[in-house]
Amino acid sequence: MITQHTIRRRMSATTPALLALILLGFVLAATLLGDRATARMAAETLIRVTMVVGFWIFVGNSGVVSFGHAAFGCIGAYVSAWLTLKPAMKATLLPGLPGYLAAADWHVLPAALAGGAVAALAAFVTGAAILRLSGIAASIATFAFLAMINTIWANWTPVTGGTSSVVGLDRYVTPWVALGWAVAAIAIAAVYSASASGLALRATREDEVAASASGIDRYRHRLLAYTLSAFFCGAGGALMGHFIGVISPDDFYLSLTFLMLAMLVVGGVASLSGAVVGVLFLSLAVEALVRMEKGFSVGEVSFALPPGSQAIIIAVAMILILIFRPAGLLAGREIMLSARWVAARSQTND
Repeated sequence: MITQHTIRRRMSATTPALLALILLGFVLAATLLGDRATARMAAETLIRVTMVVGFWIFVGNSGVVSFGHAAFGCIGAYVSAWLTLKPAMKATLLPGLPGYLAAADWHVLPAALAGGAVAALAAFVTGAAILRLSGIAASIATFAFLAMINTIWANWTPVTGGTSSVVGLDRYVTPWVALGWAVAAIAIAAVYSASASGLALRATREDEVAASASGIDRYRHRLLAYTLSAFFCGAGGALMGHFIGVISPDDFYLSLTFLMLAMLVVGGVASLSGAVVGVLFLSLAVEALVRMEKGFSVGEVSFALPPGSQAIIIAVAMILILIFRPAGLLAGREIMLSARWVAARSQTND
C-alpha cells in the first residue's frame, strides 16, 4: 500500500528533475531561437543559478543571512586563474606567484573544481569561528569576512594583480557547460536538503530551542552546509572568470552580494525552486529592460527607456514583491508533480 508519506517523498524527489528540465528548455530557447547576445545571457544566468543555489544550501536551510558568499566566488575565480593562465602571462601579470602555481597549466574543469575546493576549505576554517555566533552577529561576521577578502585581494598585487584586472583567461563556459554545473548544484542541494543534516538544520531554523532540546548539534550542521555552499560559490566564481575572460576583486564584492540576495529573496528563501526561479526572473527582467534601454520599434514608431531605467524598475519590482509576496514568488513551495500523478505512477510500478 502506498502511504501519503511515500507519495510526498516521491513528489519532492521530482523537484530537481523538473528544475533541470526548466533550465534545459531555457537553454534550448536561448540558443535556438535567440541571437548570440541571448546565448551569452543564458550562460551568465546559469552561472548565477550555480552560485545562488550554492548560497541557498546555507541560507535557505539555516535561516542565517550571509553577506560573505561572494568572497568564496572571488577565491574560486582567482584559484582557477592561477592554475589555468599560461605561465608566460602569469610571469608578466602575477610575478609573485609561488613556483608551483607559476608553472601550472591546468584545464579549466579541474581548475574550477580546485577553486571550489579551496573556497570550501576557506569556509570550513572561517566558519569554525563565525558560525559559533548567531543571528545578526553571524551575518555581520560574514560581511567582515567579505570585506577582508576584498581588501587582501585588492592589495596583494604581486599575486592577485591588485585592483588591476587579470586578463587572458580561457573562454571555456558556454550555455551547455553552465547548464551542467547548474544541474549538478541543484542535484547536490536537493540531496543535502533531504539528508539527515539538512533536516536537522531546518529544524534549528524553525525552532532553535526545541531543536537543541532534541539533541541537534546546530553548529556542526551549519558548518557542513556553509562548507558545501562555499564549494558551489567558488566554482561559480571560476566559471564567471572563464565566461568573461577577465576578473578583478570588485567583481566579487557588494554588487554580486546584493544581486545574489535579491535573487534568493525574490524567488523565496525557503525553497530550492525559489532560488532557481528568482535567478531566472531577475535575469530575464534585467535583460529585457536593458534591451528596451537600447531602443525598440513598434511599426514605424521607436521607443527607448532612459539610461539606468532598468535598475530603478527592478528595484521597484522587488519592493512590490516584498510587500505583496514577502515569502517570495514561490512562497516556500517546491515545483513538483501532482500527488495524483505520483500516486498513479507508484501504484503502476509497485
